[in-house]
Amino acid sequence: MLTQHHLLPAAHAGTQRQLRSLHFGAGRSGRKAYLQASLHADEVPPLLVAQALIQRLQALEAGGAIEGRIVLVPLANPIGLSQDLQGSALGRFDLATGLNFNRQFRHLADDVARAVAPLLGADLQANTRHIREAMRQQLGHWQPQTETEALKRQLQYLAHDADLVLDLHCDNQAVVHLYVGSAQVEAARPLAAYLGAQALLHTPLAGEEPFDETMARLWWELAARFEGRHPIDPLGCVGVTVELRGETDVSQALAEQDAQGLIAYLQQQGHIAGEPPPSPAACEPTPLEAVEPVTAPCPGIVVFAKAPGDWVLKGELVAEIVDPLTDQRTPLHARASGRCFARTARRYASRGMRLAKIAGQEAYRSGQLLSL
Repeated sequence: MLTQHHLLPAAHAGTQRQLRSLHFGAGRSGRKAYLQASLHADEVPPLLVAQALIQRLQALEAGGAIEGRIVLVPLANPIGLSQDLQGSALGRFDLATGLNFNRQFRHLADDVARAVAPLLGADLQANTRHIREAMRQQLGHWQPQTETEALKRQLQYLAHDADLVLDLHCDNQAVVHLYVGSAQVEAARPLAAYLGAQALLHTPLAGEEPFDETMARLWWELAARFEGRHPIDPLGCVGVTVELRGETDVSQALAEQDAQGLIAYLQQQGHIAGEPPPSPAACEPTPLEAVEPVTAPCPGIVVFAKAPGDWVLKGELVAEIVDPLTDQRTPLHARASGRCFARTARRYASRGMRLAKIAGQEAYRSGQLLSL
């Protein structure tokens, strides 16, 4: 295992943070997988899963089972981890700007397309190399203005030449669920199966440039742009956001279980030698545009009737809001049938607050599809 430390520019005098990346494998096959944990730094379950992965990957490397490279960043956001306000962890948003740490990564498709257009030919593998080199160069041209921009650039640089990118997160209260681009659903199905995911959510474009989509979307966009002229693999990088249940689902047993599922998927994808275990049945993919965000139309006490993992029928009661001033009760019913895969841990709602998410089948939303 090779350990690298990546210093971030200090935002204030007397402070400097760093990333740690762990590099496993012989590097002979030319293939690479990249995994990172807790870009939202207050999401603890991925941090423990990363620890379980380190032990497994070290043993696999010692046994010669990693022909290519597997890169693991076991803590992807030291900036967010330091944002503790009177006992409350605030690792989702950059307090300096108010921006979500998992938004506004650098989308490189247009710049890369211009750079590689004169270089592309009939050789698929050569085209892949040209694209990855152009990505590296474009990231090198990016001059970050803030510590957070420098963090984002470093994460993209570590992942730019990966065939597989897994961004490990968790929700507030949730079952395991995944987000993936629609062009890559079939590649993500085995991962959903190995992790026991109860929702596999896909969309052509989620919006706002989250990390996994920024790394993967470039490939299917370039494949479409040069279709009929030059072969480009739309799966040149498969990118998936993995939501490992809820914030308090932290136990050694769950971490070992999830790490084993990730290792099985890496085997299935050819990044680790050996026969992968049989894949269980996976949940059916559903459009992200079909996810119903159950929101509070008024303030009050939240009394849930449904929990993560429950199947909800159209018209069923999901939650009730009780106004402590007027005693009025406002029932919230599901607009369509689907799986309740996540809900808030808060039990008092402000008007407009998102309370739960239900994975339906019929797309009805558009625009910015991710929560804040």
